[in-house]
Amino acid sequence: MKKKKMKNARTKKRIQLMPPLANALVVLSSTAEDGEIEVRISEEEIEQTFLDAAEEKLLLRQHESHLKDFCRRFSPPMPRSVLGTAFHYFKRFYIHNSVMDYHPKEILVTCVYLACKVEEFNVSIAQFVSNIRGDREKASNIILNNELLLMQQLNYNLTIHNPFRPMEGLLIDIKTRSSLKDPERLRCSVEELLERTFQTDACLLYAPSQIALAAILHSASRLQENLDSYVTGTLFGQHGADKLPNLIECVRSKTMIKSVDPPPRESMVQLEKKLDKCRNQENNPDSQIYKQRMQDMLDEEDDQDNQQHYTTLLNAQAGREDQLVNYAQALSPPGS
Repeated sequence: MKKKKMKNARTKKRIQLMPPLANALVVLSSTAEDGEIEVRISEEEIEQTFLDAAEEKLLLRQHESHLKDFCRRFSPPMPRSVLGTAFHYFKRFYIHNSVMDYHPKEILVTCVYLACKVEEFNVSIAQFVSNIRGDREKASNIILNNELLLMQQLNYNLTIHNPFRPMEGLLIDIKTRSSLKDPERLRCSVEELLERTFQTDACLLYAPSQIALAAILHSASRLQENLDSYVTGTLFGQHGADKLPNLIECVRSKTMIKSVDPPPRESMVQLEKKLDKCRNQENNPDSQIYKQRMQDMLDEEDDQDNQQHYTTLLNAQAGREDQLVNYAQALSPPGS
């Protein structure tokens, strides 16, 4: 009881950034007896302290490059489908979340670990974190703690359709029904382009088959080959006019693939420092707030386990007492 009172009396603070109106507010909510505290901060201070949308986008692009490098260096070598699925998870997570709340480097490895499970690439958590530099026990705890959060933010829609299978189907069809000589020479370029699409928003905007077709058309043009007659005549057939919008979308996705540029290195160091200063400490494994929150959760679980154990003992004792009463009644003489 005393422990519970101390827990309720503990002050907990949470920072929430309000919309940038004339005078933006940062509200510090407190469960202590002193009530709520409001601190007024100017828009200039907000810009200096917090990341804007463009800065968040740059950080995400930087960590997408890290994700790609991590998957390439992974041992044992992982299938390309794991890479594609991990990119999907990473992009979808940050549609509704900010890098200031959840650091990309922690969500990145969680996305890859979950993608390994979904794509049935069997690696244990110990084997997975052996590919991570630094404190591997800490990395393991971060991944396992964030895994459920990631699935919740993805609404448990974990099945991803990557463009690699449509690519294989299109290459087989080109071998069968087009006049192109040796279509296999397109493969390396197509696979490279498909991996580049993961660093754009194409995977969120276009169907996997459209992305695969766009990559094949682009690879053919780089080899000075023309597949227009195959696409408009053979692939789309008599209903080519009806399929024209799909072809236009493929061209758009091809343009998006070609426009991938690496983020400027000179600004990334400053943005990383800015992120470290403004990130939500409740989700920072190195902060005291996070450690205290984890300890509170463990304490609550212990309290629940103790209560459940106590209830089980009471029920068992009541059951034994009922058995003794029934046994005594059975032994007592009639009419007594």
